[in-house]
Amino acid sequence: MDNSKKELSIVCFGEVLFDVFPKHKKIGGAPLNVALRLASLGVKAQIISRVGNDEIGREMLDYIKKNGIPTNSIQIDETLSTGEVLVQLNDKGSASYTINYPVAWDKIECNPEAENTVKKADAFVFGSLVCRDLTSYQTLLELINYAKYKIFDVNLRTPFYTKEILISLMLQSDFIKFNDDELYEISAFLNSPYHSLEQNILFIAERTNTKHICVTKGSHGAVLFYNEKMYYNSGYKIDVVDTVGSGDSFLASLLSKLLTTNEPQKAIDFACAMGALVAKNTGANPKIAIKEIDDFMNPTKK
Repeated sequence: MDNSKKELSIVCFGEVLFDVFPKHKKIGGAPLNVALRLASLGVKAQIISRVGNDEIGREMLDYIKKNGIPTNSIQIDETLSTGEVLVQLNDKGSASYTINYPVAWDKIECNPEAENTVKKADAFVFGSLVCRDLTSYQTLLELINYAKYKIFDVNLRTPFYTKEILISLMLQSDFIKFNDDELYEISAFLNSPYHSLEQNILFIAERTNTKHICVTKGSHGAVLFYNEKMYYNSGYKIDVVDTVGSGDSFLASLLSKLLTTNEPQKAIDFACAMGALVAKNTGANPKIAIKEIDDFMNPTKK
């Protein structure tokens, strides 16, 4: 990965949708959440996806444009509607999801616009949920071939994944991001004999030939395996409002630092602070200024 001083460019691929809460709705989808946070941090971010030719699809496009992300790689589907997800929060703010199918983002097509967008970017972010439909999955497999640095954001949503697809994507990735539950689940079906987090990170790294792996641990921070060294952050204590999108903002923040400064410890500290502040707010994409993160990380700093 070239960490020169030119503007970092990252393209995200996959679902764009509305998170529908019991009393309100918010724009989301993991790849879009990552792109929006990247853009807020000054990264040149783009999103390849698909929306319906409907009112909420137009609302989605307007929102994306207003947040500084081009919409030229977002396709319009004349048949299927824009995606919606029903979100339920438990008493600790943790979310569970009911994901409608099929919707527009299940049918993302591989076209010259998408190919050129990936070719020009420094990095390509994708998840596993978009693979639930063969059309979008085949498009992803095509676009991976054009990517310079491939980032797999594992996002297990039952029943929308298979062991075979997950292994295939891990084998093609330069960087894999899990939460701790996902790491243990995938390690188990790869027949890992290990029990500790670090042992299973090393097990996955060896099995998939991946030099960069990050595992989030909710309120307990994260572990980053980067070029054969482990980096840790033990988390920040906050009052959780909801966890929707906190992992996406974590990933965006981690990449924004890691791929420009190449300082892994500072990158994971910054990313954990961002993830905590998102969980302290409602919805996936609250406005959070750099100064707010600095003040949060260094409360006694004058």
